[in-house]
Amino acid sequence: MNRNERIAIVKGLAIILMVIGHAEAQSFITNFIYIFHMPVFFVAAGYFFKESNISDPYGYMKRRAKGLYLPFVKWALFFLLIHNLMFALGILNEEYGNAQGGVTHPYTLSQFVQRFFLILFSMGGYDEFLAGAFWFFRALLVVSIVYLILVKVLRHFFPRISLSWASAIIGGMALCFALIKIGFNFRIPTIVQGGIRETWGLFFFSMGPIVNRFLSKYSLGIWQFVLLVLLLCIGAHFHWKGMNLTPRMIDVATLPITGLAGFLVLDRIAGWLTATDNAARRFLNYCGAMTLYIYVFHIIAFKPVSMIKIWWFGLDPTQIGCHMVIHDYAPGDYFWVLYSIAGVCLPLLGIYCYRRAKNALKSASRRSSLLTN
Repeated sequence: MNRNERIAIVKGLAIILMVIGHAEAQSFITNFIYIFHMPVFFVAAGYFFKESNISDPYGYMKRRAKGLYLPFVKWALFFLLIHNLMFALGILNEEYGNAQGGVTHPYTLSQFVQRFFLILFSMGGYDEFLAGAFWFFRALLVVSIVYLILVKVLRHFFPRISLSWASAIIGGMALCFALIKIGFNFRIPTIVQGGIRETWGLFFFSMGPIVNRFLSKYSLGIWQFVLLVLLLCIGAHFHWKGMNLTPRMIDVATLPITGLAGFLVLDRIAGWLTATDNAARRFLNYCGAMTLYIYVFHIIAFKPVSMIKIWWFGLDPTQIGCHMVIHDYAPGDYFWVLYSIAGVCLPLLGIYCYRRAKNALKSASRRSSLLTN
């Protein structure tokens, strides 16, 4: 079985669940999703951590920077540049915002410059609404580097320690640090948002190599799968929390369990899908390969559906500025289904059209070059 394809499907499932969560589905559905969907991405990132990265730390950090920092800067600057334009077009406004009542405002030149440098030097300053999910880029980059450093330190003092044992120790350290952060309301001043998401991310990233070793020897049976799904349903019923910015002490006990359970559940589903060639397998594999574009553009992809909802219910047109979706009549109107479809499919359609146009231009350029020669 191709583990790369299987994990790609896991990521594809996770990114679709993330979009559904942001689309404001029924509370049980969103609670179910939020208690594991972001941990899945960190486990998946740690899953493929290799021993060779320890002996080539600079190469590893270079690849991480290329895969996380550069895309963050590229797309954060894009949304920064179009921020005021979105106000001029009516996509954003100062009347409607998120469900808690917060709104965003046009940037002055001073605010633009400040955010420009925050994007470059602290991976902050990104648009709160159109790029509000960009914290993941920073968190995964910080986690990847901290994990590598800690593994090297452990290998220095204990040269024969295995990657699995080193990961277990680092995971335990992350949980202890989470307890300290929550208990003393401690924030890391050099990390935007205080570092709690990075702390959770370090735990789940460190679980990746352990899960890799476990799944290479064992496979979840149907009853184990059912029990894990039941566990996640219990967590959703009791409103256990995910990787949010206001953690509680109880989360240190529940989130590691639900996060790992969610990954194992999605991995088992991916295993069933990869057993035969089918449309679902190909689509989810493609989603897994295109997670970056869905992650970056799903919020703005919600806007066409918001326009439909405004027309359908005769709402104030300025509600197009609601973040992430229009809150009136939700979730009972089931517009979250349309939001979810648009949030996944429109970014995929956009990148498909862009690549087709790019290839067509290259072909035309080559033909023109041949004719002139």
